[in-house]
Amino acid sequence: MFNKLFEQWINSDALTNEEKKQLLSISDNETEKEDRFYKELEFGTAGLRGKVGMGTNRMNRFVIARATKATAKTIINSGLQEKGIVIAHDCRLFSKEFAKLSALVMASNGIKSYLFEDLRPTPELSYAIRYLKTASGINITASHNPKEYNGYKVYWEEGSQIKSNISDKVLEYINEMDIFEEYVNISEEEAIKQGLLVYVGEEIDEEFYKEVLSQSINDDNVDKNISVVYTPLNGAGYKAVTTVLERRNFKNVHVVEEQKEADGTFPTIEYPNPEDLTAFEYSEKLAKKVNADILIATDPDCDRLAVEVLHNGEIVALNGNQTGAILVQYVVENLHKKDKLPKNPVIVKSIVTSKMIEQLCKEYGIEVVDVLTGFKNIAALPNKFDITKEKNYVMGYEESIGYNVGTFVRDKDGVTIAMMLVEAVAYYKLQGKTLIDVIEEFYEKYGYYLDKTISVTLEGVAGAKRISRMMTEIRNIYAREISGANIVSVTDYLEEKEYNIASGKEISIDIEKTNAVKFYYSDETWYTLRPSGTEPKIKLYIYTKGNDKKSAESKISLVEKTVLDLLYSIE
Repeated sequence: MFNKLFEQWINSDALTNEEKKQLLSISDNETEKEDRFYKELEFGTAGLRGKVGMGTNRMNRFVIARATKATAKTIINSGLQEKGIVIAHDCRLFSKEFAKLSALVMASNGIKSYLFEDLRPTPELSYAIRYLKTASGINITASHNPKEYNGYKVYWEEGSQIKSNISDKVLEYINEMDIFEEYVNISEEEAIKQGLLVYVGEEIDEEFYKEVLSQSINDDNVDKNISVVYTPLNGAGYKAVTTVLERRNFKNVHVVEEQKEADGTFPTIEYPNPEDLTAFEYSEKLAKKVNADILIATDPDCDRLAVEVLHNGEIVALNGNQTGAILVQYVVENLHKKDKLPKNPVIVKSIVTSKMIEQLCKEYGIEVVDVLTGFKNIAALPNKFDITKEKNYVMGYEESIGYNVGTFVRDKDGVTIAMMLVEAVAYYKLQGKTLIDVIEEFYEKYGYYLDKTISVTLEGVAGAKRISRMMTEIRNIYAREISGANIVSVTDYLEEKEYNIASGKEISIDIEKTNAVKFYYSDETWYTLRPSGTEPKIKLYIYTKGNDKKSAESKISLVEKTVLDLLYSIE
């Protein structure tokens, strides 16, 4: 089948000579041909993501144009054509070209595009959709994936990424279309003349910055002289993050020079993911020179960020759950002090995020809601509250270093969170504390929570099939006991059921169906397995709670070995 598709592509008049040369170069490589053509690049709630290149399983102008036409049809058939669309892009290879192509496909369908003149952070796109009151948004980005990748995210009128009710319609249209059809029938000049293409930039920047700055809680009672090291990792965050910090009068901000300018080749780093501590190599060198209090790295589209802090002369990394807990505590306690905590407050987190904030939130009368992974599911709550007015969203986060405060952005927001973390460090420094002191005090009060996320990468056709088998079989061969702790319950999100093992009873769970399964044990240890939605990986999230760090670490190690041994036994 893949050989037939390969021949169709290489013989198509739609390809340029250069594009055909790319395919000719792999004509004798059966493995590469199969990987490029064994399937269509899948469109889902996360849009599209894949390696850039020719092929059905690659990101290229044909795949982009078809997806945009399908999105345009969805907008039109939803009666939203007159509202238009905002289109943004990050620093990646071909991002700017794919963004302009998307705008011209929209113009060819009579839909006005507001196209950012240059790269912008993802949270600004989300804000722009709401500010301009458009029907939708498109962001050309592959977030934190390696440089060979690019992606295509679709947003709806609330400013959050689409859920399945929209993505299913787009996919239905995609499946009806010929990938080599000419989807552009208007020039850039004509689109501008007809008002179907409008370049945007500074006006939205300024409105976005105002909203970010309005999230500040403390300004007078903080140390504005703290030393900050920031790296955008050659991505889209530089201008927005540094502008906001400058306007807050944090003058001692040091940007990593080698990673300052946008560059989709990511010349200093193999994997531009701030979760990977190697992303901080250049930041740590600079931090030692400037005696930094905090080090912040945002990913290429500036929706996610990671943090390291100076503590007792050493640079210490915080993981996503620790950073989330620090942010929750800082925001909740300080809003409460200023009597600004709203009525019926809600904090939203994903099902694979630690439970460590729950006791703190209970003390302040805040409801904690668990949703499926993906910020679209977190944003669904403030979207709902906009209509029902029943509760008030305070913030949301995921363990995978994505956070959001307030309601003006409906996606992960590396810009606002960078500002909030710098503010928190400055606030606690006047109390003689670092963020490590803050998290240790948290542990002393609420228990020692520890977590570990493990990704097992299995690429290609065989890898995808093995991941599927792993997810099926682990539901039957899971460990009934780990280090004296017995299995209490199994929550199968695919079946939307929670099974009590001792009683044999099952209850339905009110959460959207997804291929994930959670195992909970009698000592409060739990772990969840799910396939990644954007990468060829199966992900294992382990959570333990102990009386001290040593006991929690011991539990983590045992769970990791037990579960991985079971997974690897599945061929």
